Amino acid sequence: MKIGRFDLPNRVFAAPMAGIADRPFRQLCRELGAGYAVGEMTTADPRLRASRKTSRRLCTDGEQGPIAVQLAGADPLVLADAARHAVDSGAQIIDINMGCPAKKVCNAACGSALLRDEALVARIIESVVSAVAVPVTLKLRTGWSPQLRNAVRICHMAESGGIQMLALHGRTRACGFRGNAEYDTIAEVKTRVRIPVIANGDIDTPEKAQYVLTHTGADAVMIGRAAQMRPWIFREIDHFLRNGTKKPPITIAEARPLLLRYLDAHYSHHGELIGARSARKRIHFLARGLLGGARLCERVNQTEDCANQRRALDEFLLESAARHPFFEYIDAAESLDVEQASRTYLHDRALSEKQKFPSQLRPH
Repeated sequence: MKIGRFDLPNRVFAAPMAGIADRPFRQLCRELGAGYAVGEMTTADPRLRASRKTSRRLCTDGEQGPIAVQLAGADPLVLADAARHAVDSGAQIIDINMGCPAKKVCNAACGSALLRDEALVARIIESVVSAVAVPVTLKLRTGWSPQLRNAVRICHMAESGGIQMLALHGRTRACGFRGNAEYDTIAEVKTRVRIPVIANGDIDTPEKAQYVLTHTGADAVMIGRAAQMRPWIFREIDHFLRNGTKKPPITIAEARPLLLRYLDAHYSHHGELIGARSARKRIHFLARGLLGGARLCERVNQTEDCANQRRALDEFLLESAARHPFFEYIDAAESLDVEQASRTYLHDRALSEKQKFPSQLRPH
């Protein structure tokens, strides 16, 4: 599929998670198969433009394109000015946030709070689209509450206003992240617009991604929370959608250099102190459900030194790999998948060794 002039390599996208989807994380997601990655929510307020946090969020130096910057705000003119500034700073796509359910965002009439004012939504879209020459996209929820699901009207309005892609999370603002995402609204939106529609919410396996695409008719899926625990989920889903078969789980030996390089990029991007503190959350998510993960989290919590954190993760990965070629999950279903993958891996490795050293393995 395409966004404006940009051809995307697949239909599996990384969501713009606030506080998570920084440049190093986006790079990791792309490296592990994400066809598109949107930057984390950035305020449109010009008074904060020079702040360290906003500057980091707008930093796209060396990033693989297309580079998408997501903006949050409630004033059409301020958002338009922020969009121009982002494009001047390297953004190739502007994404408008009308989906964040956080109280501090909604209390400022931003994020999903905008869904209550359809006239303001129309003015924001018109102002931002006319301000920049790059594609403008929209991320939103199905409505403010289950009693006010107005995503169909807003998405139709967005298409008429020049929005070139819609990413729709299958919950209302009132739902937060509770309960299950519903996909019927996404399916209805898809029947009413001609621009690409991206389905988001609770997609955490290749099978779930296929189900959501089939049920909604969406053009792609967007992965959020699941990618924090298993950033390789992008390549797993892409492989399943292309081939109809499950890709073998990533080996620890393959994941280790990627994760360590990601940590190095994270520390470099955020600096020593902030980098060490914010990396805790990233490591906690990676360790969630893993055998021995609790001990790793304890070690990470005891230090604010980047080198010690990195060493803790590296030692955990080396110890895990010495015990088993794949990540071992505590959950029974995950453990079963890992065990099956392990048997396949060991069988394939034995065959490979036999082919490389036939004389040594041939019986005498």
